[in-house]
Amino acid sequence: MPRVIAGAARGRRIAVPPGQVTRPTSDRAREALFSTLESLVIAWAGRRVLDLYAGSGAVGLEALSRGAAHALLVESDAKAARTISQNAETLGLAGAEVRHSRVERLTASTLPGPAYDVVFADPPYDLDDASLAAVLSDLRPALTDGAVVAVERSTRGGPWAWPAGFEALRSRRYGEATLWYGRATPGLPAPTTGIEEGPA
Repeated sequence: MPRVIAGAARGRRIAVPPGQVTRPTSDRAREALFSTLESLVIAWAGRRVLDLYAGSGAVGLEALSRGAAHALLVESDAKAARTISQNAETLGLAGAEVRHSRVERLTASTLPGPAYDVVFADPPYDLDDASLAAVLSDLRPALTDGAVVAVERSTRGGPWAWPAGFEALRSRRYGEATLWYGRATPGLPAPTTGIEEGPA
């Protein structure tokens, strides 16, 4: 069972949805994710976070534990969405908003409230790159300029190319998973595809 790594809820356990519907990000990859995000975001205070394909909600809840003001956690599986709500209640983290919805449906509409500063997307590995790129393109108007976006993809799937409106920053491989980091920009980015090994 994963735990919150840092912040107000540090060390607290996070329940995982039953069955094999979700694929939790490994503790090692999640710790590396937040290490990288903190180097890019600088400070969590006041940040608005989107956790797409949220699973247990571990990433969005971790961001709240570290001081983010709001996290919208989106999950299409009903049992997983209930688990996220229970985790947020158990941890007592204010600012969590859980949506039981398909990510594609949500991003195709206008998201309410202020723009988001940080996005994590961990879709099923069988979701093709074009569909995920369409999700990010639809989402772009709801992001601040400079918003940091992290995408988890199967290492076996090959390079990930960011759609227009995003620039590539870096990537790190952790076994079967590769984390790709990008930033929302006003202009048209030039995607890169280099993969770097994560630290042991």
